[in-house]
Amino acid sequence: MPAQVHRIAVLDDHEIVSAGVASLLAGIDGAELAITARTVDELSPHIEDIDLVLLDLRLADGSQPGDNVRWLRDNGANVLVFSAGDDPDLIRSAARSGALGMVMKSAPNAAIVEAIRLAIEGSTVPSTEWAAAIDGDLQLADARLSVREKEVLAHYAAGDKAFSVAMKTGLSIDTVNNYISRIRRKYELVGRDSPSRIDLYRRAREDGLIGGEM
Repeated sequence: MPAQVHRIAVLDDHEIVSAGVASLLAGIDGAELAITARTVDELSPHIEDIDLVLLDLRLADGSQPGDNVRWLRDNGANVLVFSAGDDPDLIRSAARSGALGMVMKSAPNAAIVEAIRLAIEGSTVPSTEWAAAIDGDLQLADARLSVREKEVLAHYAAGDKAFSVAMKTGLSIDTVNNYISRIRRKYELVGRDSPSRIDLYRRAREDGLIGGEM
């Protein structure tokens, strides 16, 4: 059975960036550069074939990162911010809309490759710029979870199944599942939608409830 190939798109105004990404992807097994585009509209006819988008924060069409990330995520693609800028407002906008993280274009090639590897897996991609922007965003920090909800989320986001969470917390499985639904709803209300387990892992990391790898 052939190995899965993850198709990457670059959403950026500069051709040299796409050329550089293509060169880096050559060193990542199971990854290929599928398309480059300057705008979301230009990318949209091909979005069904894309697994991951490397997104510049500032596009020439003036579109907002949050809007771009939201559209890409709604259409099935994960998003990694790949930018030369470190404007915290733009980074927060991308974070609120579900981007996996950020890597600077000026980062060493090895760091960019590692960031792409993580993003292909759907994992959070940490960086100094990303962490600083999120730490300064009260909206990202306040989903108003109760102490019990935080406990359930910490176990669940760390990889425990509902049965294991129930055993560790002394709750029934149905109650654990109800807590998880309530947690998702609370994050949704503050603009941090978390429909998947990976999303909840990301929220728990952002809120300091867990650390390390999932």
